[in-house]
Amino acid sequence: TWNWSITVTLLLSVINAFFLVRIFIIQHDCGHQSFLKSKKWNNAVGFACSIFSSMPYKYWARIHNYHHGHTGQLEARDIGDIKFLTVKEYRELSRFGRFKYRIFRNPLVLFLVSPVFYFTVSNRYPFEAFKGMMARVKWSQVRNNLIILITYLALGAILGWVKFIVIQLFTIFFFAVISFWFFYVQHSHESTYHQWKNNWNYVLAALRGASYYKLPKVFQWLTGNIGLHHIHHLSSLIPNYNLEKCMKENPILNKYANIITFKESLKCVQNKLWDEQKQRMISFKEFYMAERMRMSIS
Repeated sequence: TWNWSITVTLLLSVINAFFLVRIFIIQHDCGHQSFLKSKKWNNAVGFACSIFSSMPYKYWARIHNYHHGHTGQLEARDIGDIKFLTVKEYRELSRFGRFKYRIFRNPLVLFLVSPVFYFTVSNRYPFEAFKGMMARVKWSQVRNNLIILITYLALGAILGWVKFIVIQLFTIFFFAVISFWFFYVQHSHESTYHQWKNNWNYVLAALRGASYYKLPKVFQWLTGNIGLHHIHHLSSLIPNYNLEKCMKENPILNKYANIITFKESLKCVQNKLWDEQKQRMISFKEFYMAERMRMSIS
């Protein structure tokens, strides 16, 4: 299509990005050691998928598994999660601090700029590492970067630089936007779950903290059933191809889940702060209305 319509080519890149999401879900399951029975083959397939997704296999899997073990813990929200503040933390910020946070939580920055930074910078160098993992993580990161660079150089030389770079970068960009959107919706819905570690409960964090993103079948398939996120967080050892079966065999789990349709998910963009008193996400408008009321009473 490149030779007769760049517009059609870029539209196809969007479709291609959804198939890349599906490839990434395979990588994601391999990182959980759930896609195949063998650890060796999980790691081999996961690493192969990472060349397509440009998401470093071992580093991302390590961060993501930590997220699964600590999701909903306010102390651990900066690792493997999209940054947010509590009402109290935001109230204590300076004017400039509030300004920076509002810029970050702006939808254009959060869903267009942040994915670019995450894929081009954060995934190229291990900002988030763990004790005893730094050396191995760094080597894994360097190896992944080198293989991607060599692959890009080879494909650029074979297919033509402009054609390859434009199509590849657009595909990766749309993939990044889709990925960020899904992760955001799955954990930043209004009645999600956040507690300090001493009050934290794993089951509640899974069933309430992770949403059931109810999508049309075609998008559920393209995104590897990841919308059934409450089931996935309850047990990350269930592979994506068994999530729906598990949900159907255990319908009681949906009773406690936050079920969100695509239309309803658009409202999640307004969720900016975690209100510990109300136990829900609130908008900046709600925060400032509550602040005016609080000041008038005091």
